[in-house]
Amino acid sequence: MHFQRLIRLSLLLLFCLSCYSGIRAQAMDYPFQNPKLSVEQRVDDLIGRLTLEEKIDQLSYNAPAVERLSIPAYNWWNECLHGVARNGRATVFPQAIGIAATFDTDLVHRIGSAIANEARAKYNLSAARGYRERYQGLTFWTPNINIFRDPRWGRGQETYGEDPYLTSRIGLALVKGLQGDNPNYVKAAALAKHYAVHSGPEALRHEFDARVSMKDLWETYLPAFEALVKEGRVEGVMGAYNRTNGDPCCAHPYLMQEVLRKKWGFKGYFVSDCWAIRDFFDGHNVVATAPEAAALALNLGCNLNCGSTYPEIREAIKQGLTSEAEVDKNLRELFPTRFRLGLFDQPGTGPYDNIGAEAIRSPENIALAREAAVKSVVLLKNKDNTLPVSKDVASIFVCGPLAAHVQALLANYYGLSEDLTTILEGIVGKASPATSVKYRQGALLDEPNRNPQDWFSSVAAESEVTIACLGISQLIEGEEGESIASRHLGDRVDIGLPQNQIDFLKTIRSKAKKLVVVLTGGSAVACPEVYEMADALLFVWYPGEQGGNGVADVLFGDAVPSGRLPVTVPMSADDLPPYDDYAMAGRTYRYMEKEPLFPFGFGLSYTSFQYSQLKTNKQAVKPGEPIDVEFQVTNTGKYRADEVVQLYLSDLEASVAVPQYALKAFQRVNLAPGASQKVTMRITPEMMMLVDENGERRIEPGKFKVMAGGAVPSSRSRALGAAPWTEAVFEVK
Repeated sequence: MHFQRLIRLSLLLLFCLSCYSGIRAQAMDYPFQNPKLSVEQRVDDLIGRLTLEEKIDQLSYNAPAVERLSIPAYNWWNECLHGVARNGRATVFPQAIGIAATFDTDLVHRIGSAIANEARAKYNLSAARGYRERYQGLTFWTPNINIFRDPRWGRGQETYGEDPYLTSRIGLALVKGLQGDNPNYVKAAALAKHYAVHSGPEALRHEFDARVSMKDLWETYLPAFEALVKEGRVEGVMGAYNRTNGDPCCAHPYLMQEVLRKKWGFKGYFVSDCWAIRDFFDGHNVVATAPEAAALALNLGCNLNCGSTYPEIREAIKQGLTSEAEVDKNLRELFPTRFRLGLFDQPGTGPYDNIGAEAIRSPENIALAREAAVKSVVLLKNKDNTLPVSKDVASIFVCGPLAAHVQALLANYYGLSEDLTTILEGIVGKASPATSVKYRQGALLDEPNRNPQDWFSSVAAESEVTIACLGISQLIEGEEGESIASRHLGDRVDIGLPQNQIDFLKTIRSKAKKLVVVLTGGSAVACPEVYEMADALLFVWYPGEQGGNGVADVLFGDAVPSGRLPVTVPMSADDLPPYDDYAMAGRTYRYMEKEPLFPFGFGLSYTSFQYSQLKTNKQAVKPGEPIDVEFQVTNTGKYRADEVVQLYLSDLEASVAVPQYALKAFQRVNLAPGASQKVTMRITPEMMMLVDENGERRIEPGKFKVMAGGAVPSSRSRALGAAPWTEAVFEVK
C-alpha cells in the first residue's frame, strides 16, 4: 500500500509539473523572459528569435505555441462587456447601457476591478490545466464606446448611450478598473471598440460606408476614444467592420495612423473586428484578393487579425505587397500587451498570479451586481405615489412576458450564473409571506397569443397591485447573427413595444386597480401609450443576475430609484432621421428638435430635489482659463436618496452650429430629507471649445449659459416632473 501511495504521489507531482510548465516558460533561458529588462528590450529579443513563419502566426488572434522557445499558445479573443463572458460561471452585472444609467463612475470602476479579479482567477485556473482556447485569455475586447446615435441599432445596448462625455467618463472608469493601478503590470487588458464611426445598420456592416463630416467626427464620434487612449492608456483598439469616408476602418490611414498613433500617441495594439479583413475583398471590394487585403491591413497598422486572412501574409510578401520589416513593426506594437500582462514571466511571480476561484462570484461581487441593478433603474412615472408598494399589501398580480424571462437579465455578451434572479422571483422574495402573489405570463414576447382566452385580467381585478413586466430582450435586439426573433438582423425598425404587448396592457388596464409597468430593454422604447396607461413606470434595462432583487428593492422601497436615461426616447421612429445617415443633425438631445417622450438624463425619485443659487467664480474669463460653478441641492422630500446632479453648457454666440446643450459634468449626491449640499464643478477651457467644420477645436469669445439640474434643461424635462434647473451666464473675452 505504501508503494502504491508513492506511485500515486509521483504521478500527481508529474501532472502538476506538466501543468506548471504549460503556464509559461519553464526557466529563464532567454532575455525576453527576464522581467528586469524593459518591455522594449524583451519584445526586441523575442522578435529576433522568431522565424518569419512564426512571426506571421503570432499576428492571428489564435496565436499558436512556439514550443522551441517554451511559449504557450495564446488566444487574444475574450469578452467582458458586463462581466466575464462566454466562459461559464461569472458575476453577471447589468448590461452596459444599464451601467451607463447609473451615472456613477465610482461604481463602474469597482465593477471593472471586480471583473478583472474574476478574469484573472479564471485565467489562472484555465492556464494551470493547459486550457488556452477562445475566451480563456486576459485580453478583453471591452468596452464598446460607440455613440448610440439611433435607437434602431440593436447593439446600442452594448454602449454607454448617446452622449460623448458620459460615454468617455463611464468607459474610462471601466478601463481603469479592469487594467488596475500596478505601474508595471496590467490586471486585465481592456480595449476600445469599434473604432471609430460605427452604429449600424447591422445588415450592411460588412459593406457599409459611414459618411461623416469632420465636425461630427471630432465633436461626437472620436472624443470617447481619445479619452480612453490618452487618459486611460487603454491596451487595445478594435477597428470596425464598416468603412468611414471611403476607407475600411481596419485599414484607415487617417484614423489609424494620423489620429490614433501620431496625434494621440497610442502605444497599444490594434485588432480587426472578427473577419473584418475578409470584408475588404468580399464586401467593400477595395481589393480583389486575400493577400492584398492582408497586406493593406498590415501596412496600415492592424497588428492583429481576428479572422483567417493573415496567413495570406506569406503570399503577400512573395508578391511584394508587404515585407518582413512590416511584420516586425506590427509585432512591436502587438507584443507589449502580453508582456504587461505578465504572460512571459515565471508563474507565481506576478502580482495577480495568486488570485483563485474564491474571486469568482464572491459575496462582494454579487452585492456589487445588486447595487448596480438598483442604481440603473429609472423611474419614469409615479402617479399619486403608486410606488413604493407596501410589502404588506394584501395581493399582487405579476404578469407579462418578461416577468420570468432569464434572457432579459442576460442581454448579450454574457457570462453565466447559477443564481439568476428574475423579476418575478425578486418580487416573490420581497413581499410579505402574508401577501398573496399570483403570476400569469399572459402574453408572448412579440406575437399574438394563439389561444385567445383571457385568463389573466380577472386576476388583475382581484389584486391590489398589478405589476406588468413588458419590454424587449436580446432575442429582439442585438448583434447581426444573435437576435433570433429579430426580422432585421438584430436591428429594430419600429422602436415601440410589440403591438401584442400593448394590446395585453390595454386588457389589464381595464381591470387593474393600480398598474405598475416594468419595462426591460437595451435601447429607447417609444411607448407613449404605456406611459398614459401606467400608474407607475420603471425602465430597468437588462439588469443582470441580481436584476430581480434590484428591481424588487426599488418596487418595495428598500431603495430609492436614482437611475437616469443615457439616451433620448423619441415619441416614435418617425421623429428620427434616416437610420443610415450618420450626420448628427436631428439626433440625440444635443441636436434633436422634435420633442421627445423622455429626455436625456431624466429620471424621477421617491423624494424631490431643488436646485438653487448657481453662481460662477468669475463673470468673464480669458480664453484658456477655467471657471468654477457653485450651486446648492436640497432634498425637499421624505426619503434619503441619491440625486444625479448634471451640469450642462450652451454656447450662446458660436459662429458654427453647436449643441443646444452639452453635458460637461455629473455627480451623485446623497441627501437626507431636508438636507442641502453645495456642489462645486469646474468648467475647463476644453469644455468651452467648439468644433468647426474642419474638425478643429477652438474657444471663441462670447457668452455661455451654464445650467445645473436633474436632467437636460428642456421644457419636456420640466413637464415630466424633473426639478427646475438653476443657471447663470458667463462670458469668454
